Amino acid sequence: MAKDYPASPKAQHLQESKKQRLTYILVVSALCVAFYVLGAWQNTTMPNPVSDSAISRVDCDPVARRDSSVPSFASASENVLDFDAHHQLNLSSTESVLQQFPACPLNQSEYTPCEDRKRGRLFDRDMLIYRERHCPGKDEQIRCLIPAPPKYKNPFRWPESRDFAWFDNIPHKELSIEKAVQNWIRVEGNKFRFPGGGTMFPHGADAYIDEISKLISLSDGRIRTAIDTGCGVASFGAYLLKRDIIAMSFAPRDTHEAQVQFALERGVPAILGVMGSLRLPYPSRAFDLAHCSRCLIPWGGHDGLYLAEIDRILRPGGYWIHSGPPINWRTHHNGWQRTEEDLKREQDKIEDVARSLCWNKVAEKEDLSIWQKPKNHLECADVKKKYKIPHICKSDNPDAAWYKKMESCLTPLPEVSNQGSIAGGEVARWPKRAFTVPPRVKRGTIPGIDANKFEEDMKLWEKRLTYYKRTTPIAQGRYRNVMDMNANLGGFAASLVKYPVWVMNVVPVNSDKDTLGAIYERGFIGTYQDWCEAFSTYPRTYDLLHADSLFSIYQDRCDITDILLEMDRILRPEGTAIIRDTVDVLTKVQAIGNRMRWDSRILDHEDGPFNPEKVLVAVKTYWTADPSEHS
Repeated sequence: MAKDYPASPKAQHLQESKKQRLTYILVVSALCVAFYVLGAWQNTTMPNPVSDSAISRVDCDPVARRDSSVPSFASASENVLDFDAHHQLNLSSTESVLQQFPACPLNQSEYTPCEDRKRGRLFDRDMLIYRERHCPGKDEQIRCLIPAPPKYKNPFRWPESRDFAWFDNIPHKELSIEKAVQNWIRVEGNKFRFPGGGTMFPHGADAYIDEISKLISLSDGRIRTAIDTGCGVASFGAYLLKRDIIAMSFAPRDTHEAQVQFALERGVPAILGVMGSLRLPYPSRAFDLAHCSRCLIPWGGHDGLYLAEIDRILRPGGYWIHSGPPINWRTHHNGWQRTEEDLKREQDKIEDVARSLCWNKVAEKEDLSIWQKPKNHLECADVKKKYKIPHICKSDNPDAAWYKKMESCLTPLPEVSNQGSIAGGEVARWPKRAFTVPPRVKRGTIPGIDANKFEEDMKLWEKRLTYYKRTTPIAQGRYRNVMDMNANLGGFAASLVKYPVWVMNVVPVNSDKDTLGAIYERGFIGTYQDWCEAFSTYPRTYDLLHADSLFSIYQDRCDITDILLEMDRILRPEGTAIIRDTVDVLTKVQAIGNRMRWDSRILDHEDGPFNPEKVLVAVKTYWTADPSEHS
């Protein structure tokens, strides 16, 4: 066979053929990449919020339409990411996607699953155990949509909502009659008005707080987080907000109808809860201030159990404020219908317990008594030589607080090197506190999180909020009550500080990192929660729910349908849910959401289409109970 030389015609022909094939491959590849990028760019385009006229409404009273900033996706259907061809719903793990959930009867419009009074009657009345959380078993759970009452209206916007609420939204007059002389609440036509009064401050919470501020400083940013035990309609917390102090107000569901529901309707943080036999669902060293205004808690009883619990959740150097019986008993004993001896005995017990906790009384003036927790426990050992009860807790995680029994013991503080140091580390003053590395992160007590990770998280949430604002009216005052269902370090709450919202930061109890203590150190409030159970709130109490990777955490622990039904229960009509997760999870969520009458879209991740995580934005459509059921 003849040998082919480079200059031969045959060799030249082979070289030209290779060049043509290479050029063809490069051109085709370039076209494929160009068309893919073009399609991806089109799918990342997000709509601006449009008016709520695009949302179908059922039995809607014309005056209910107070907002024109409810996000809707009907006009931007061409931008919806469609994953149906590759991500089909697994029907073996959920019910049929075709059947909508029915509406519950109207008499369940205020259903609180874990604080149901009928179920509570089955439990011991001692220490108010019957008013604690008792959730329904699987055979008791309902799968229907909790209806809004007929003529339900969107709540007043903040700050008007602090003083007014629609009667049709919470049709209860009991408190306005029972507490008429105390200025809690009044009925005026089709509205409730909240004068700001309370049992121990009939002249208003604002004036009451002014009296406190004469005894301790409330305006220098040192006090930011507070807890109000037995809060009524949370007027104390409502008026603290104007001083940049945010309170976790709580009260049980009892004969005083809908106290916590009124508070949340006003746009004031509140939660159903009681000091009974279980620890409060908050970490240790969380609150700068604790308050009790005639909250009817036996502070001197049970070997100091309840004051020991307040000590656990109070920050070093924090204050406990008490007004009402037995404080100032010499003046009020006749009105309280108790003997002077009885009231003096009760106050002596309280003072003995407070001193045994190493607290120092800093002021007592008229109806107010204020105690301060020490900054550290260096000198507490000498105090405990005199007081044997409560003893010092041993071998206990002070942050463990989910269905954990209270103990009558003194929670030890982290060790310090000198008397002037604050145990656990000092927090910055508000508002700098929100963006300063929390002491728990600085000290390395949260596995896998350091100062660099904290800074990265803050930058991440700046980017995410910018993205959210393109499709939800976060910056337009549409939302007031916000919940972050998997709050991590509280970055979502921090990104919202300049808006008129407050955030309930929830840390799931089965998270691999307990970050709730750091969230409180940043000056935000929150709670522990197991999302296989219902949250301790009334229906229709949150405007915006945010769930970051929540369903990936829970999809193997309980049915995500139940979590979504719970979200629907606590979300207000025309409220918004933002859910971040993988495509497979979000397609399941969207299918269930459709059955709950949600209007939703799946959007790309803020970093673009190549990120496997996506974002689902859903709006709960407006509908109410059948008016014929209204009695």
